[in-house]
Amino acid sequence: MTMTGSPTVLDAYVACAEITRTEARNFYYGIRLLPPQKRNALCALYALARRIDDIGDGDLPLEEKRTALHRIRKNLGRLDDVNEPVYVAVADAVRRFPVPIGAFEELVDGVETDLSQVRIADFDELVVYCRRVAGSVGRLCLSIFGPTEADADLDTLALYADQLGIALQQTNILRDIREDLGNDRIYLPADELERFGVRLTFDERGNLDDPQGRLAAYIRFATGRAQDWYSLGWRLLPSLDWRSGASCRAMSGIYHHLLRRIAANPVLVYDRRLSLSAGEKAQVAIASLAGARS
Repeated sequence: MTMTGSPTVLDAYVACAEITRTEARNFYYGIRLLPPQKRNALCALYALARRIDDIGDGDLPLEEKRTALHRIRKNLGRLDDVNEPVYVAVADAVRRFPVPIGAFEELVDGVETDLSQVRIADFDELVVYCRRVAGSVGRLCLSIFGPTEADADLDTLALYADQLGIALQQTNILRDIREDLGNDRIYLPADELERFGVRLTFDERGNLDDPQGRLAAYIRFATGRAQDWYSLGWRLLPSLDWRSGASCRAMSGIYHHLLRRIAANPVLVYDRRLSLSAGEKAQVAIASLAGARS
């Protein structure tokens, strides 16, 4: 959405909602379940997080990407002075909710990792990366959802939100092995690949090569571990009001469905970017709403 002059807060939220509707292929199904004020705020946070992520995945030269991320860091420190729709909306959300701005800084840290060849030594290193690029988003969402109890242990809830974000990012990584390898990024821990005897390569058709089924065996192992992280993160749900809980269930449920599909048939990720249909996502959202009500 293009604007001239200074955007009003309403205009800014409309712009962020449009970004979220068109770009948040999975999250938007959950965000729509929130009441208007929370929905607007979460769209604003998503729009800025998306901008950060797009810098890392975009086609700009490396130095221009670094410059753009530096500009993001600078703008985070002067939100009220940036006359641009996404920042105007985020600044308003920060005034209304306890948004942890530092989570955006962590997201920038994670995206900077993606700017060059990626190799992950072990699972501990992977958790650090996932916490930066996805746990940060979980904590941002929590700041909008908010706990139902005034005396809730916010540090514990932030931990659960972190864990749920880490679960979602593990799902992303398993879904995108082929695409990431093409971009010289391997997020699967090197020590685990060695233990399973996996060497990530392409076959003559440009698909993941796995003649002996070792990669499939590793993926099944990794999906089982990711499931454990979902179980940890879902401990957040009882502390949320029913609409926030439904939103969280829907957003995470779509990724969890993907994880289950990958676990059942790992070869599905060898030649495509796996996704759920719009109808399947809608079903997850409806089920999440019904589950939250009950």
